[in-house]
Amino acid sequence: MTWKNPENEEIKELLTSAKTIAVVGLSNNPERTSYQISQAMQESGYKIIPVNPGVDEVLGEKAYASLADIEEEIDIINVFRRPEFLPEIAQEAAATNCRVFWAQQGIVNEEAYAYLKERDFTVIMDLCIKVVHAVLIK
Repeated sequence: MTWKNPENEEIKELLTSAKTIAVVGLSNNPERTSYQISQAMQESGYKIIPVNPGVDEVLGEKAYASLADIEEEIDIINVFRRPEFLPEIAQEAAATNCRVFWAQQGIVNEEAYAYLKERDFTVIMDLCIKVVHAVLIK
C-alpha cells in the first residue's frame, strides 16, 4: 500500500475540530524543532500533551512515558521520531481513542501507514503540522 495524505479540505477540518495534540518525541530543549513547533501549536490554542519518557514536563504540561499513559481524549497524535520507530508508535496509537496520526516533515513509514489505515486512521506523513496550520487555518 502506497501512502497518500488526505486532501487539504480534510486536513483543514481535522485541524479546525482538534483541541488536543499528543506529541510523541517532544523535547524539553527549546532549540529542538519538536519544541518550537509544539510551542507554536500551543500558542495557536491547542492543548499539547508531551509523550517522552525522558522528561517530566514540557511547555508547562505534564509529560507521559507513552501514549497508553494518557487518560484524556487525544485528537491528533503528532510524531517527532525517526521513521524506523513508527510501526511501534502506530501500535501504541491504535490502542488509544485517537484516530489521527501525523508524522512530521521528513518522516514516512509504509508499514506504519498500512497498519493504521487498516484500523480506520487518518494518516498524514511528511508534513509539518505548523506549516500546514499556517497555510490552511486563516
